[in-house]
This record gives sequence, structure tokens and C-alpha cells, in this order.
Amino acid sequence: MYVAYRLYRNMIDVINILNLMRNTLNEISSNRITTLNHIHKTSRGNPFHILIATVLSARSRDKNTARAAKKLFAKYKTPKTLSNAEILKIEEIIKSIGFYHVKSKRIKNIADIIHKKYNDKVPDEMTELVKLPGVGRKTANCVLVYAFKKAAIPVDIHVHRISNRLGLIQTKNAEKTEFELMKITPKKYWIKINEAFVTYGQNVCLPISPLCKICKLNNYCKYNKMRHERFLTINNNTTMQQIEPTR
Repeated sequence: MYVAYRLYRNMIDVINILNLMRNTLNEISSNRITTLNHIHKTSRGNPFHILIATVLSARSRDKNTARAAKKLFAKYKTPKTLSNAEILKIEEIIKSIGFYHVKSKRIKNIADIIHKKYNDKVPDEMTELVKLPGVGRKTANCVLVYAFKKAAIPVDIHVHRISNRLGLIQTKNAEKTEFELMKITPKKYWIKINEAFVTYGQNVCLPISPLCKICKLNNYCKYNKMRHERFLTINNNTTMQQIEPTR
């Protein structure tokens, strides 16, 4: 009975949290969108472009990923053209991102498989996507959400950090975070989680020195509560030291 109530309560909280995130971002005039959403819009939801951009984005800054993806797709628009490209030419285009040597070979390999095995069509099922080289659950979920509008929860560092800071879940890795969020979030909201949490993590709930003063989630936030309690403890200890008689 308690477990069922907890799940219901957290489901309600997730809906409120998404609304409060949007309200906070509106107040600071942040109209920033994630790189994958930007690529979705500029490529008109091209699944191949979104898949390759997601692979490029691993351990790279958003602006570098966006720049490299734009240059890459200007020259190689389809799986066939990218699969036929020379590695050195791919490297030259994407060298602004991290691990570009490895990623050049990987995206060429993925393009070749998409062209030959899937007849130039990116699969829209998790089981098939994770068979592609270098594609894990996070990348596959990004493709499902941003390319196919399918219910999934891509978990990156922002989604993992914020979910745990708020106290929605207590997990130590991205895969566990994904499955726990799936339990407590109504399925119709799964598709909103990544965009909302990533944008919030880049603008408000920063990894270091989060902007707690402007955040409308403080009533939910376990991290903020712990910070407040620590502040009070330090102040109380300082006060006690000041009023203790000198021995």
C-alpha cells in the first residue's frame, strides 16, 4: 500500500516539477534548446542525422557538436554518402569535438550498417539500435525520442544529477536512473524528461554552484534542503563558539 502511494505521489510530483522548471526558465528568459532538439528542427526530424549527432555528442560540448554536425551533414546527407566517405575527410570535419578519431570510424561504420542492413532507414526499436557500434541505451533513447517521438527517457549527466538532487530517486548510474524514472513517471511524460532536465541542468541546476536562489523547485529539492541544514549547522556552531565563556 505504501509503495503504491509513493509511486502515485512521485508521479504527481514529476508533472509539477516539469511545470516549475518551465516557469523558472521563462523568468530568466531562457529560450535555449538542447543540441538534439535543434538538430531535430533543422533536419526536420531526420533519424539518421539525429543518430549520428547523438554519437558525436558523447563527451563533447553542445556548441562543438552542433557545429561539427552541421558541417558533416552539409557534405554527407545520407547513410550511403557517409559510408563511402574517407576517414581523413570525416576527421577533418569533426575534429573540433572530443575523440574525433574514434568517432570518425564509428559513424562511418554505423552509416555502412544503416545503408546495407537497414536499407538506409534507421531502426526505431531499442533492440535494433543497441546492436549498432557504440550505441548504448542513452543514444538509442535519444533517437527514439528526438527522431521517432516514441516514449523513452534518455538519461545523461543532467537527467541523472537533477533526479537525484531533487530526491525523486536514489541511483548511482544512468541505466538505473532510467528504469527508476520510468517507474514513477506517467508514460505520456517520458518524452518530455530529457529536454526539460537537460535545459534546466545547463541553465539553472548547474553541476557546480547551482542557481538555487532563482529555482522554483526548492520545496522539492533534497539537495537544497541539505545545503540549508548545513548552513544552519555552521552558523549555530559559530554562534556557540562566540558565546562560550573563555576558560
